[in-house]
Amino acid sequence: MVAIILIIIVVLIVAWYISAYNGLIRTRTHVEESWSQIDVQLKRRNDLIPNLVSTTKGYANYEQATLKKVVELRNQLTAVPADDHQQTMEVSNQLSTTLRSLFALSENYPDLKANTQFTQLMEELTNTENKIAYSRQLYNTSVANLTMKIHSFPSNVVANIHHFKASEYLQVPEEEKTAPKVNFDDFGQDK
Repeated sequence: MVAIILIIIVVLIVAWYISAYNGLIRTRTHVEESWSQIDVQLKRRNDLIPNLVSTTKGYANYEQATLKKVVELRNQLTAVPADDHQQTMEVSNQLSTTLRSLFALSENYPDLKANTQFTQLMEELTNTENKIAYSRQLYNTSVANLTMKIHSFPSNVVANIHHFKASEYLQVPEEEKTAPKVNFDDFGQDK
């Protein structure tokens, strides 16, 4: 009878261990898959940029510095090693900021703003930027789930034995954390 109870206890411990290990593997795979989603959206954006630049070039001859910066950042982003997530996101954030300034330039060029191809490219890039933001949220959520499993008892025992490491969260750049300043004194005044 004691032998049967010991066998049942050993079987339960082995089953729990296998379940905890597989849970850690599944969660780590979710982190990798969510990074892959970011990568896909960054590639999509990089593929759209040459079309946007060539469409804009004809209209905004005076804004060549902005266009050059977009191309440089795109090239820089493609050169970042695939496993350097922080560097990838730093360059991506710079590119997003530069693209926003390119979109703002269209306000100075009514013919460009009226161009159907430019409008469609802007819409595609805006949608892609939204997908990148969502993918970043998904990635950070996946990292949080993995981190909780790695640090929570009893799964932390299995995580330590198999050397599971927590991934880094993607950080929001400091310039995006500050709230924009709005001056209401300029609104509603009769001129």
